This record gives sequence, C-alpha cells and structure tokens, in this order.
Amino acid sequence: MQTAGTSLKQRALRYLVSQAHQPRGFVGWANGWMFAHRPSNRKRNIWAVSLLDVQPTDRVLEIGFGPGVAIAEFARRATRGHVFGVDHSQAMVRRAARRNAAAVRARRVHLTCASVEQLPSFGDPLDAILAVNSAGFWPDPVERLRELRSLLRPAGRIALVSQPRCPGATRDTTVRAAQELQDLLTQAGFTHLRVETLELDPPVACVLASNPTGMPS
Repeated sequence: MQTAGTSLKQRALRYLVSQAHQPRGFVGWANGWMFAHRPSNRKRNIWAVSLLDVQPTDRVLEIGFGPGVAIAEFARRATRGHVFGVDHSQAMVRRAARRNAAAVRARRVHLTCASVEQLPSFGDPLDAILAVNSAGFWPDPVERLRELRSLLRPAGRIALVSQPRCPGATRDTTVRAAQELQDLLTQAGFTHLRVETLELDPPVACVLASNPTGMPS
C-alpha cells in the first residue's frame, strides 16, 4: 500500500526530473547556476567542443545548451562564424544569453527557445552539431538525427555526449550509453563513427560521426 510519504517522495522526484529536462522558474535558475558552476560540467562541455575541431569561420549548432558554457566555447573558436543554439527552456535561454551577451550583441551567437522537433531555419548548411546529455530525451531520435544530418554540409560533424546521471552509474553504464548513441547515428546514416572518453565520475562518452553526403537517407 502506498503511503502519503511515499507518494510525496515520488511527486518530488518527478518534479526534479522535469526540472532537469526543462528548467523553469526559480528552481530552473538555480539548476542553471549549479550546472554552469559545477567543475565537471564545465570540463565536459569544453572538452566536447574541442573534439569537434571548430574553425574560425564555422557555423555550429548546439541542441540543449543549458547555461551556455559550450556556446561560449564555440564562440571563442568560431570568431568569424556563427553559433546557433536551441533549448526548450526559456530560463536557460535567458541565462545563456547573459553569459554570451557580447557575442549575442555582435550577432555571432543566436539563441532560440525551441524543441528539437521544431527547429528554426539556420540558413546555410552547418559545419558541426553538438548535443550534450539531451539525445535521450528526444522523441523518435533516429528521425531527429536524420533531420539534423540534412542540416549539415557534406562531411559535417556531429557529437553526441552522454554522462549518465542515474543513481549508481558506472563505466559500464557509460559504455552502454555510447553504444546506444552509435546505433542511433548509424541508423540515421552517419558514418566514420568514433568514441572518445573523458575520465570523470562517471566517465563521459562522446560519439562523433560525419555526414557523408549532406542529404538524408
């Protein structure tokens, strides 16, 4: 029989999970502050950007940018390019815009509140796409990845990053998550897959792949 205490704990857990997925209000602001200042998160995001080998004139996109740490690193590297970001949390859009205020004013960084199912237009083809701990939330992820592939130039790069946050996550959890991401990317038509690992607790996996044609399968 479910007790009132158990029910309250379950509701609290569902609320915290929903906040992690789509931060909002004061709790969303607090989550954004925590994510932006947690050293492991900063290290993970900057590491992921470095793996994409962003060039000064690149056009790049991050899906689910949170407080904008990776966006700032993209902007630091793509000094003559454009950095796009979409996140379905308005709280995160505001926080990332403050973090990247100068680049936003210079129109080098463009942040939009949107979901991966309803992406805005980015104009010309993209050179690179990044998603950190967000692909697991996407509806029909293979279809979403096919759509993203259609936005990339030929030989454009994508990086999907996973650092499992479930209780008791281990290196094996990360290995399984990386394999799932590889399977999704392969089904979506990406090629030249490789996996890089960052030794945090738990380890972070970054699955990188290329668009062979720039056209969907």
